[in-house]
Amino acid sequence: MLNGKTIVITGVSSGIGARTAELAIAQGADVIGIDMRDPPARHGAFLKGDISTPEGIAAIVERLPPRIDALLNIAGVSGTGGAALTLAINFYGLRLLSENLAGRIREGGAVVNVASVAGYGWRANLERAKRLVAAPGFPDISRVLADNGVPDEIGYPLSKELLILWTQMAAHQPLFKRRGIRVNAVSPGPVETPILTQFRSVLGDAKVDSDIDRTGRAGTASDIAPVILFAASDAARWINGANLAADGGLEASINADVLGF
Repeated sequence: MLNGKTIVITGVSSGIGARTAELAIAQGADVIGIDMRDPPARHGAFLKGDISTPEGIAAIVERLPPRIDALLNIAGVSGTGGAALTLAINFYGLRLLSENLAGRIREGGAVVNVASVAGYGWRANLERAKRLVAAPGFPDISRVLADNGVPDEIGYPLSKELLILWTQMAAHQPLFKRRGIRVNAVSPGPVETPILTQFRSVLGDAKVDSDIDRTGRAGTASDIAPVILFAASDAARWINGANLAADGGLEASINADVLGF
């Protein structure tokens, strides 16, 4: 159900983004990949771009075609660069790019955000998440973090909490809803990609190893890419505002501990 569709994929140069682009092309899609780094292998057209600033996003939007079928927001960083940079890429930049491209996505098209099981705490931290999501456009992120007392070390899980909350909100915002554009998230667990080593330094070996033990193995990019493309396809036309766990059962295991079943 991707044959002939034009799909924009951020973070296309490695890991989940690269595998998603490769699989999309195999299924007949035309892919436009975006990344700060040149990909080692080209899967479709490629634009070098930076979503960490409004100027970088404007430059990307200017070079994209007037009509696309789906935007797959896969680009992300681990948090080693600090909370401000992490939120700039993982949430505020992603959101601004999505909003700026909404008018180009065909009616019935899709936005798919790659979140994470690390965003599991969005409900427990809902009031903070609501305040940060309420900051419009691309705000002064350092000030937003300071105003909300956010420590630098929680930048990654915080960015995913915001993304999961915004996904549900965006699904019902007129910008997307009036044209039938579905907005969903996919939340992987630990995945064997180049960024996993950085997650160990951010989240700690004990946390990463515990998550892998719960599921029996770490995931691979090939485990996640088909779920992303399903959410982008017409097969998911009645799925909107959802957070699809592609985590080997990790969320279910955490739920059992947290909820006591």
